[in-house]
This record gives sequence, C-alpha cells and structure tokens, in this order.
Amino acid sequence: MGFKMEEIICNKTYQEHTLIKVLGITSLTILIFAGVAGAASFAYVTNLRDYDQGGYYYDMNYNGTVPTPYVAVIDTATNNITARVPLGGGWPVGVAVNPRGTKVYVASATIDNVCIVYVIDTAANTVNAKVNIESSYPSGITFNPAGTRVYVTKQRDNTDISVINTATNTLMAPIIVEPSTYSIAFTPDEKKIYATNTFNNTIYAIDAATNKVTANISVGDSPYEGVVTPDGKKVYVPNYDSNTVSVINTDMDNVIATVPVGNSPNLVAVTSDGNKVYVANNNTVSVIDTATDNVISTVPVGTYSSKIVVSPDGNKFYLGNFYNKSVTVINTETNTVTATVPVGEWPMGIAITPDGKKVYVANAESDNVSVIDTATDTVTATVNAGVYPTNVVIVPLTDSDMTAQSTGTNSNVTEDVGTEKTNLSSEGQNAVDFNNSKNNNSESDNGSSSGKNESSKNNSTPGFGLLGSLACLYGTWRLRTK
Repeated sequence: MGFKMEEIICNKTYQEHTLIKVLGITSLTILIFAGVAGAASFAYVTNLRDYDQGGYYYDMNYNGTVPTPYVAVIDTATNNITARVPLGGGWPVGVAVNPRGTKVYVASATIDNVCIVYVIDTAANTVNAKVNIESSYPSGITFNPAGTRVYVTKQRDNTDISVINTATNTLMAPIIVEPSTYSIAFTPDEKKIYATNTFNNTIYAIDAATNKVTANISVGDSPYEGVVTPDGKKVYVPNYDSNTVSVINTDMDNVIATVPVGNSPNLVAVTSDGNKVYVANNNTVSVIDTATDNVISTVPVGTYSSKIVVSPDGNKFYLGNFYNKSVTVINTETNTVTATVPVGEWPMGIAITPDGKKVYVANAESDNVSVIDTATDTVTATVNAGVYPTNVVIVPLTDSDMTAQSTGTNSNVTEDVGTEKTNLSSEGQNAVDFNNSKNNNSESDNGSSSGKNESSKNNSTPGFGLLGSLACLYGTWRLRTK
C-alpha cells in the first residue's frame, strides 16, 4: 500500500512544523536560561536613617525628630541605588529574603517595646504588610527553606520564637523556649529546626511540622549559632566561651564530639560538599574535617570575624574582620588566605551575588557599602547606602516560571526542557543575618559621583559580645528617645 502525494506532503509539513516547534521552544528556553543566568540581582541594605537627617547613630532626638530607618536597594549591575524603602521608627536588626526573591522581611525594634516585621514586595519595593511580634529585642530572622514561614528569635526575657505565616503575614503559634535564643538552622528535609540559646547553653531540637521542642541538647558555654551539614546528619555549634565546637547527631539529638578550636568561636559555615566546616574565632579560622571531626588547618585572619559567606562555587570564603576594616578571602582547596581586602569601618553584613561575581559589605561606622570584584578580590565601588548599614541580602531577579530553594552554601540554575512546558529552577542563597553595630562621598564603578548616590528609580567584645554590643547601642538609643 503506498502513500498518496497529499499524505506525503502533509506528513512532511507536519514533521517540519513539529521540528520548528521543538527548535523554537528550545531556543526560547535557551534565551530564557541565558537571561536568567545574566539577570541583574539587587542588594537590600538596612540603614538606621538617611544622610540628611544628621546627628550620630545613637542621637535619635536630633532636631527633635526620630529618624526613619529604611532599606536601600542597590542594582548590582550598576551599583546605583534604585529605591529607598522607609520602615517607620525603630532599629532594623535583621533581614531575610524568601527563596523566590519576591519578599524581603525586616525585623525592626522600636522604642515602644515591640518589634515590627516589615514585609517588602521586591517587585514594587514597597512595604505591603507589617507584623507586630510584641518583642523589643529581636535577635534574628530566618525563612524556612520552603519560604512558607518566617522565624524571629529574641533576646532578653522573651521566652518564645515568633512564627509568621508568609501566605497571610499573620502570627502562628509561637515556639516556646527559654530567654535569649539567637539563631536557628534547618535540616535539608525541613523536618527539624535547631535553635541556639546563648544563656542556658542549650540547643533546642524542634519538630518543624508542629513547632514543638523535642529535645534540649546541652553544649558548651555561650553557643552563638549552628550550621547543619548538607546531608542533614550533623549540626556544628561554636561555643564562644568554651573555645570549642559541639557536634550534634541529628538522628539521636545528642553531642557526639566536642572539637577544640581557637579563642572565642562565634561563626560557622560548611562547604557545599559537606566535607569541611569553617569556624571563625578571634584572629583565626579553624577548619574541621567532618569525616573525623578534627581540626585539619588553622588559618590566620583579622581581629574578630563579624560575618562569613561562601562563594556559589564553594571555592572561597569571605570573612569580615570587624576591627581590621577588611575582608579575608580563604581558598577552600588549600585553606590559605589568598587576599585581604580593605573595606570600611565595622564591616557587618556580607552577601554574595548568585553568579558569584560580586560581594557586598555593609560598613556600619563608615556609612557605606563596599563592592568587591571576586575575580580580582578588590573593591571596585563604594556605595553610600545610608547611615549605619548593618545588614545586606541579595535578591536575584525571578519571574513566575522560576522557583528557588535556599541552599545556604551555593547557587546555580538548572533547566528541564520539554515540548509542552519549560521549568526553570534557580537555587539562590537565603542570606539570614543578625549583625550589629558616618558620611562618605564616593565614586561608583560607573564613574558617577554622588553624596547620596540617588538614581531614577566602642570596643566591646565581639561574637556573643557583638550581639551584646548591639543590645547596648540599642538600649542607649531607646534611653535617648525617652
């Protein structure tokens, strides 16, 4: 049986149409993928006030008015400020971005013994919700990996962790803990939360489904924060006053090792492969082999580490040196310092762009943000973001076809191409900070100079002591506003 000429032509036309359709979808996917890979991201920087409000950061009654804290939005492609989002009165002490990059949550302490969490819509750069968590001493704010809940830890006499439902921006039932719980970390499967309590030397294991504490784990003196390994099997917790790191088994929720490290360990980070844990001490970084839980290298750095972040490819760590006005760059292959980058005074917040090309450093005492080119590890721009910037997070450009997951240690883009539907998945870093802490004219890398960079659109002991330092500064501020 033979085919008729009409059938042959029709079949050939159909095949060509199908081929064109597939090639068209593939080309569109490639274009979208290339656009996502090269899309600009934005740095969101919390500030105590704008430059034109005058006075020092602790003089909140300057000219009889209370300055307005805000979030400066920096376009990382141009290093220009594209928006300034006012928050109302208070002191912004913590900031977090949801995994999709559509919302930024800022925890701000006020003079009225309350904490307001401001919800910023990153598409419009406006505050579209406020959540009162009824605490004047927030210490940190964190998204769960799914982005469905926000957790706010608290200092002083507060005995709970506030939980916000991100779909409605309303408070859920709190997690009942002891006072002065500072930071939390999640297992990769999102089933468990580990929260550190500095004053009672305890790590709480929390069931993430019920928000109930399931175990109280005793560790060393003054645990500051914890990190969960990528496989979810261990939690590493530096103990500031014990000069040790406690290693917790997540199956049994008990301490399986106590690792001696340097003096005053307060920050910790893990490589994306889970093979090494980096612990920031005073003047050194201890490198722990997670297979043996032994220190395999000690890296000299500056005086007190205020923040530590890892590059998306996992090859570098960037470490802020609070008293040295610098950022130390550590090569994770050799565990050696490859650069010491001069920045401003009191480098507090540090964040790296999803493509790994730039690092943004919030310099509290210098009232600016240093931009580090990671190819050369040099400062290529200084942005006048506002007075007393202490926190910075990076928001990648996303759309409805893209989803993101918090990895904590790396960022990449993957694609799944089909003939009917294209799914792009972008994994971005969910930077969660609690950082602490006047007026420079600078020139950005695009050659424009501006005092405010507008565009169209104490020597207290750091570590846990740095948290105390912010509490003291905040307390002084509150007294001056009475």
